[in-house]
Amino acid sequence: MKSVSAAIIVGLILLYFVNAALKVDLFNWEMLIHSGIRFFSGFIILGIGCFYAHKIKLTASLYFVLALILADDIMDYYRDTTRFSVEMMLHGIFMLAWGSVIGYFAMKIAKDRRV
Repeated sequence: MKSVSAAIIVGLILLYFVNAALKVDLFNWEMLIHSGIRFFSGFIILGIGCFYAHKIKLTASLYFVLALILADDIMDYYRDTTRFSVEMMLHGIFMLAWGSVIGYFAMKIAKDRRV
């Protein structure tokens, strides 16, 4: 449990600095949706499915995550709600990585508690 708590706390601190450096306003609905999609796709697909359970190959999981993110960006481009920039891509990569780390640690802790 300590590793999950540490990953969450360190991730929140890093998220604050990433948002400040990239000038990203996290507290509007569009950014919350974007961040949530990226975090939970990293959590479920990369963290649990690929890194922990090894049920999905890394290339297949990366293609699936890329398709989800690309579909989200295309939908936002047609709705003209967000800008497509390097800052948004870096923020998305951070959210994916953070989600995958927490997903891996959460499943590792859940397995240790069952055994």
